[in-house]
Amino acid sequence: MTSLISSDTRIKVSSVLNRDNASFGKQNMIDGSEETCWNSEQGLPQHILLDFASPVSIESIALTFQGGFVGKTCMALGSVECSPNDYSINLGNFYPEDINSAQTFNFNATEPLKRLKIIFEESTDFYGRITVYKLDVIGKTI
Repeated sequence: MTSLISSDTRIKVSSVLNRDNASFGKQNMIDGSEETCWNSEQGLPQHILLDFASPVSIESIALTFQGGFVGKTCMALGSVECSPNDYSINLGNFYPEDINSAQTFNFNATEPLKRLKIIFEESTDFYGRITVYKLDVIGKTI
């Protein structure tokens, strides 16, 4: 299996800390640097939305959080190409640990999805902020 995130993948996030996209924007999750991150504003839920160039089958999601700013109750939802705004395919819930290390969450291979929405329903941060240093989605292009 391979990374499904490419230069053609569009990424949207629910918020960016202080609207400082240069320092804390979505691009920092996939730039390969261990020094940059996406940091959300306070408040829950927060989310990351990935729109793939072509349909994909998702097998796992890999995330590296900043300890203390971890999404502790998370949900992965998908949508198909003919209904991209209908996130009715539930890949499952996952529960990251409050650590700085990379964590991988496996799912049963999905039907072909056009979009993936990762929802952070709860955070280990009192104010509901989420900080992600690295994001990857593993699977295959259909």
